[in-house]
Amino acid sequence: MSLTPAVPLASPLFNPRALQIVLFCALWSFAFVAGKVGVSDCPPLILLAARFSLAGILILGISALRREPWTLRPRDVAICALLGLANNALYLGLGYVGLQTVSAGIGGLIVSANPVFTAVAAALLLHEALTWRKIAGLVLGVAGVAFIVWHRVAIGAEAWTGLGFTLASLASIVAGTILFKRLAPRGSLWIGNGIQNLAAGLALTPLAMSLSSVSDIVPSWRLAGAFAFLVLGGSIVAYWLWFRLLTLYGATAASAWHFVMPPLAMLFAWLVLGESIDGRDLLGVIPVAIGIYLVTRPARIAAPAS
Repeated sequence: MSLTPAVPLASPLFNPRALQIVLFCALWSFAFVAGKVGVSDCPPLILLAARFSLAGILILGISALRREPWTLRPRDVAICALLGLANNALYLGLGYVGLQTVSAGIGGLIVSANPVFTAVAAALLLHEALTWRKIAGLVLGVAGVAFIVWHRVAIGAEAWTGLGFTLASLASIVAGTILFKRLAPRGSLWIGNGIQNLAAGLALTPLAMSLSSVSDIVPSWRLAGAFAFLVLGGSIVAYWLWFRLLTLYGATAASAWHFVMPPLAMLFAWLVLGESIDGRDLLGVIPVAIGIYLVTRPARIAAPAS
C-alpha cells in the first residue's frame, strides 16, 4: 500500500477517480441498509464473523489463483491485521449492535461525522494542514448532521443505547483512518484488504460463538441477499475503494465524503425499508453539501507575477 502525495479531489466529472468516489459513497451508504436487514434475521456478531471470514478467504483465494506476487513484509501483515481490528471488527461490530435499536438512516448519519474528528486527529498526529476554509466546511458538516440527530432524538425515533454503540463505532473508524495514514503499510491494497477481513473474522468468531446462538438465525432470501451484498459490495469493493481514497488523498479530504452518507443512507432506507424521512431532516443536508465543497475544494494557486 505505497502512499502517493495527496492530490486535490476536484477533477473533471466522470473521470476514473470521480467514479471511484461515487461508487464508494453509494456502496458505503447502502451497506447501512443491508446491515439493518441482516441484523433483523441474524445476530450481529455471527453475521459479521461470517462476512469478514468469507470476504478474506475470497480475496486471498482470488489473489492466489491470479498468482499475484506477495510483496507484504511481516510488518505490513501485522499492520493490516491491526487495521482489520479497528476498521472492520470494532467499527462494524459496534455499529451492527447499534443497528438493532437505531434506524439505518441515523446509523449512517452518525458515522458521517467521521471527517470532523479525523480532521482534528490528522492535524494533531499527521500534521495535515487544517485551513480556515476546511474548518468552516467541517463545522457546517457537523452542524447539519447534529441538527438531524437532535431532531430524530427529540421525537423519540431512536434509542440512546443504540446511539452509544454507534458513537463508539464512529471512534473506531476514526482511529483506523489515522492508523492507516500513520503506519503507511506497503504492498497490494487488494491483498491488504483480504488480510484485514480475515483478521477481523478470526477476532469476532469466538465472541460470536460465545455471545450468540446459531439457532437465533432466521433463514430468508432477504438475509441471503443482504449477506451477499455485505461480502461483495461492502467488505471487498467498498473497503478497497476506501483505502485507495485514503492513499490518493489526505485523511481529512477523503473522510469528508462521509458527509454524503446521511442523505444517501436515508434515501436507501426509505426506498428499501420504508423508514420515514421528515422534511426537517432534509434541511440538514444543505450545510452538509456546502461543508463537503469547502473541505474538498483545492486551494487556489496564486498566479506568478508578470
